[in-house]
Amino acid sequence: MEKETCRGAFSKKILEEAKKDKNIIVVCTDSRGSASLGSYPDELPNQFVELGIAEQNAVTVSAGMAAMGKKVYVIGPASFYSMRSAEQVKVDMAYSHNNVKIIGISGGISYGALGATHHSLQDIALMRAIPGMIVEIPSDANQMTALTDELLKNDCPAYIRIGRGEVPVINERGSKIEIGKAISWYGGADAAIIACGQMVYRALEAAAALEKEGIHITVLDMHTIKPLDTEAIVTAAHKCGCILTVEEHSIYGGLGGAAAEVLKTETSVPLSIMGIPDEDVPNGTDSEVLDYYGMNTDGIVYRVKSLIEKKNTLHK
Repeated sequence: MEKETCRGAFSKKILEEAKKDKNIIVVCTDSRGSASLGSYPDELPNQFVELGIAEQNAVTVSAGMAAMGKKVYVIGPASFYSMRSAEQVKVDMAYSHNNVKIIGISGGISYGALGATHHSLQDIALMRAIPGMIVEIPSDANQMTALTDELLKNDCPAYIRIGRGEVPVINERGSKIEIGKAISWYGGADAAIIACGQMVYRALEAAAALEKEGIHITVLDMHTIKPLDTEAIVTAAHKCGCILTVEEHSIYGGLGGAAAEVLKTETSVPLSIMGIPDEDVPNGTDSEVLDYYGMNTDGIVYRVKSLIEKKNTLHK
């Protein structure tokens, strides 16, 4: 299967669009290499700002440019922009309604070998609690390209978290997405898996394995964490009777927490949240860490079967 990085897809798309729109500005913090910005700084030096290792300043400077009518994309490590710059995001971006988009690269456990200082496993919980923020986690490079198109039409502040490495391309090139609308795969009624980011591919692999056993699953790619597609969650709950959420994030406050908030008020079905537990995460590559926590095909299959058992027990 073809693989591509989301950061590379973003860089290609933003260069293409910035050549047509002089109001597009890219800001980075000594991260042009890790962001895969390629030739952007050289081709468009007047639409590029390098601030060095100063993420808090980058958000404030970006907000200032946005207040002057610029469309600003600040790109750098998700772990630093979500935690170190939290106050600037809250006040200068969101509270001030400035059109700044943070592209948080190497999100989740992408920097696995560098340890907890570089993990971003609390970012979604924080960002979705800030009023006015859009929060997105695209599942592949093609979706990142489509999302960039949508963000260019939207004046709201946003946080987009993407990984570091190549991920399998599951969406067709040229496919479109809508912010706030989940994408449905398979359409089975035995259980639903709601996933985001690179975990969507793993959820689809698990769904394919379950299909071979005669267990039919709906998979929702919940690329938008905020505004959340509550209708898709409630529909999946009524149709399938149980839901598993899968995310590269703490089990607290992320996609699973958001789904739980919806289900608690709208309907009552068994829900299981699959993510990183409340503990210090061991060092390793992202695949090694995900496998350690059973967040792979076999682990997802096991959790789905357990949920179906629970559902069937409740219905007896």
